[in-house]
Amino acid sequence: MEFRQLQYAIQIAAEKNFSRAAEKLHIAQPSLSQQLSKLEKELGVLLFHRNTNSVELTHAGALFVEKAQKIVDMVGEIRQEMDDISQLRKGRLIIGSMPITGAHMLPLVLPVFRERYPEIEIVLVEETSANLTQLTAEGRTDLSVLSLPLQEHALEYELLAEEEILLAVPPRHRSAHMMTEGGTVDLARFRDEPFIVLKKGQGLRQTAIDFCLDAGFSPRIVFESSNIETVQSLVAAGMGVAFVPAMVERGKWNDTAPAYLSISSRPTRTLVIARRRGRYVSKAAEAFISTMQELVGKK
Repeated sequence: MEFRQLQYAIQIAAEKNFSRAAEKLHIAQPSLSQQLSKLEKELGVLLFHRNTNSVELTHAGALFVEKAQKIVDMVGEIRQEMDDISQLRKGRLIIGSMPITGAHMLPLVLPVFRERYPEIEIVLVEETSANLTQLTAEGRTDLSVLSLPLQEHALEYELLAEEEILLAVPPRHRSAHMMTEGGTVDLARFRDEPFIVLKKGQGLRQTAIDFCLDAGFSPRIVFESSNIETVQSLVAAGMGVAFVPAMVERGKWNDTAPAYLSISSRPTRTLVIARRRGRYVSKAAEAFISTMQELVGKK
């Protein structure tokens, strides 16, 4: 059974005449009759009673045309929806984000994207770095904001932004006396400090440990949290020091927020927009990438 045969049967039923139906379909009448006979033979039923000047639907024909019309209508809707998607009038994107990024970056991007593309639905998936990497590699997100390095070879990415990693210390910490002439601090001088880190599975945790190891010591971890804001609050309360991305900086020196210090080595993390390697990038996804790079990153 061919799609065009469905269209032919519908047109014949509407016109109740082979000649008029053939004219509307822009085909020769013999070809139309041949296609209908071929369809009836395949189905094993008679769809039309043929009279001298007209044709009438059989009971089977009425059922067939009803179903055929639904199929033709559905195909038309699919074509229209695909056209809408290609023109960015409609669509759906599943966006993955790490908790820190979701809280501080997406509020800058989503309102602008919604204003530009109001018919594109955004579904957010917020997970730890490890879980999000796996979900993205499995294709369960269209795009995900992750940080380098990516351990999963099934992913490909585009650069989004590079941001400095700061050392957050209690507001009255003695670090004011540890500053170099350039206004930075030597991380090695904090080897005896208690450190507060994120829990396992979050990329910034391993980054923090690596920074300390590169400075010649293993951090003495006293608290772990799954929330960067909790980490900052513990630092502000004098419970230890922590590494935090520049985007989460709360404010300047005061009693309710940590003090933020630049480390002499100027460590950074690189944020990327990742997707499963080889995955088709829709126009909606291209628009989201472009909007993120415009507002928070670099092209």
